Amino acid sequence: MREAPNGTKPVKLIAAACNSMGIGLNGYLPWNLPNEFKYLLDTITRVTQPGKKNLLLWGRQSFETFDESLLPLPNCIIALLSRKLSTVPPYVSYLCKNEEEILKFASTPPLNDEIETIWVLGGVESYKNLMQHPWCNHIYFTKIMADFECDTFFPEFDKNIFKLKENFPGVPSGIQEENGVKYVFQVYQRDLLVDLL
Repeated sequence: MREAPNGTKPVKLIAAACNSMGIGLNGYLPWNLPNEFKYLLDTITRVTQPGKKNLLLWGRQSFETFDESLLPLPNCIIALLSRKLSTVPPYVSYLCKNEEEILKFASTPPLNDEIETIWVLGGVESYKNLMQHPWCNHIYFTKIMADFECDTFFPEFDKNIFKLKENFPGVPSGIQEENGVKYVFQVYQRDLLVDLL
């Protein structure tokens, strides 16, 4: 597995998208897939070392549509991206104007001793910016095998750089089905050989 350089933290993107790569409509998920959503929660809250936490990087609009009754999330610290907010909302630990500011926090003491993984939960600009960042090593992607009306779309990514990994540890394999909708959990891993070329 590709490790982040010393002093940095692995950045991982996580999203679910339908056939058109749509991820949202009017700020909300266009589908109702509780088991898929539980997979997301289980993934972003899982840590391998006791006492460690994951840093969740969230765009303001994505965060505002999240079910507040689920907060605070276990083993998680929330960093919110916003150029408009001046006060830190409930359950948020850090308010930053851009992704680099958050990454700097995460890799600087004392926070870097506490953080295990940085999970990017949207929005689209954060996905686009951070998938190109050298710390980004995985895209956790739920491929929803159906068509939904969407107004927000996951950015295209180079599958020669991020390669689909079969039977990835901790990720259910095979086609899942829920409420008549089929989907499959996928993980794309950055190809280290491409980085070295």
